[in-house]
Amino acid sequence: MTKSISLICALVTTFIWGTAFIAQDTGMDNIGPLTFNAARFLVGFITILPFAFFFEKQKIIKEINLNKSKFFKYLVIMGVSLFLGTSLQQASLQYTNVANAAFFTVFYVPLVPILLFFIYSQKVHWSIWPSIVLCIYGVYLLSNFSDAEIMKGDALVILCSLFWALHIIFAGKFMETFNIPVFYAALQGFLVATLSILSAYTFEEVIISNILLESSSIIYAGVLSGGLAFTLQMFAQKNIEEAPAAIIYSLEGVFAVVAAWIILQQVLNINNIIGCVLILIAVIFSQLAPSVKKANK
Repeated sequence: MTKSISLICALVTTFIWGTAFIAQDTGMDNIGPLTFNAARFLVGFITILPFAFFFEKQKIIKEINLNKSKFFKYLVIMGVSLFLGTSLQQASLQYTNVANAAFFTVFYVPLVPILLFFIYSQKVHWSIWPSIVLCIYGVYLLSNFSDAEIMKGDALVILCSLFWALHIIFAGKFMETFNIPVFYAALQGFLVATLSILSAYTFEEVIISNILLESSSIIYAGVLSGGLAFTLQMFAQKNIEEAPAAIIYSLEGVFAVVAAWIILQQVLNINNIIGCVLILIAVIFSQLAPSVKKANK
């Protein structure tokens, strides 16, 4: 797989996450966040699993046997991080507004290179830091955060960004060692669904009829976001390092705003447009700057 294909996978992943945000928000009218998360990732698991066995059946056991302890370590870290990240994100939408959630979620972008350094002593290319500044300011403008008030759900979003950062890091590390992205995406989806089901029955009232009322949102967020997008993320991070990948994923906010503009007919102001442009510049700069240096050698 070439870097160009990985880049396309990253962009499609981000597009799906951005457009699925509407379904994630509206899908909790009759059910709790943990119940929604459980249903969403169960649908994603069921969607992806047949493709995993069709495309990767012959090499699943071989790949796991490369390093069993590392395989299951990554599975637990990524599964738990994804469960906590998505659950906190869903829960936060009940206690904060979309502007605050969009702004504070992007904190995973600077957290990725910081955690990479502390966990792996891994340094990033200098271009990442100005790209991060552009990215955060772009999201600030995009989310209209200047008009927002700090709300109690914001702490959940900030905590959520930590787990998103961990998930991005270990997705990259997994793809450095193993080459079964579809099976792994299905497996982590199953783990998230299982943890969400157990948590939902513990902390929420699970009513099947209410889940069915949200079936359209669950199917959209499950098939596309919980299934396809997290699978494409694995392909994306085969050739894109973790910090640049995090910057690309920040385009989620751009796609979410465009989707809201088209579907919900929300008005875009000049700050929103400037924010979109700044994020695009950040993504392009983080991808091209390291290539220019290599070309000059």
